[in-house]
Amino acid sequence: MEVEIPQLESVRRQLMNHQRPKKPKMLVVDDEPDNLDLLYRTFRRNFNVFKAESGGQALEILAAEGEVAVIISDQRMPEMKGTEFLSKTVPEFPNTVRIILTGFTDIEDLVDAINSGQVYKYITKPWDPNELKTVVERAAQTYELLNQRTAELNRAQAQIKLLALIMEAAKSAVNLETLLSSISEAVAEKFQADVCILQQIKDNQLTATVSHYSSTGVVENWLGVDPLVQETITTKTVQASINITTDPALANLPHYQSSGIQAHINIPITYREQLIGLLSVQWKQPCQMSPDDLITVHLLAQQVALALISFGN
Repeated sequence: MEVEIPQLESVRRQLMNHQRPKKPKMLVVDDEPDNLDLLYRTFRRNFNVFKAESGGQALEILAAEGEVAVIISDQRMPEMKGTEFLSKTVPEFPNTVRIILTGFTDIEDLVDAINSGQVYKYITKPWDPNELKTVVERAAQTYELLNQRTAELNRAQAQIKLLALIMEAAKSAVNLETLLSSISEAVAEKFQADVCILQQIKDNQLTATVSHYSSTGVVENWLGVDPLVQETITTKTVQASINITTDPALANLPHYQSSGIQAHINIPITYREQLIGLLSVQWKQPCQMSPDDLITVHLLAQQVALALISFGN
């Protein structure tokens, strides 16, 4: 179910605009060059199509290019049958949707492949272009759905792990400093950030109680002069710039130039509508966080607030 978080919507829009959709990848495999070229021409408008003349060459392409949305493979090829090739792709690329082209009655091979989940559908040769396009369109939709469900499961697992780490840190920390340190390191690891700073706030002012994490061990804490931080404190909402080099309000600020930070998200930590802390997550490249990660940010802020309160903030 979609979780609406009004204070995060502006950041979500930034992330969605930054992450432009790419053509899905497709791999076509056939030992007949004419068929291979025809498949390429049929799908090149809507897919980033890779061509292979054998199963072995196709496996090399997958090793170099990674997962593809759809594989279309001829069944009868000299070195390796299509079903044999496709079976080799299942362990590493389970979400890829596989289609077999066959001009022969290899029913036993095809039934085994379909029953084992290795093949989504088979098309007989010569194929009807419109039928094949329809099948591939549905295959691409299936791939997207599988990826979406996989991402949702992975996100849920990551959320549980992160929140559990914070809960455990709150239980085991001997003082506030070790708690802040554990939280900042866990957040940096979760979002693959270069820098994470967790700083307490009292009376809408940053305090001296602060924890830093940096992948390089060096941290410049310039939060006190940062306009995004001031906006977060004033509005008690998440403020972010996901590509500072293209942000005219921030690009020329000395602290961003000296630190090399190119993306910055500030998360307010509130308890009963009172601002008690600020979490600053920073990257040295444009932001890699996904729009859906913002749900984790929302849950994270709540959990961190409870952890801080447990130490008598």
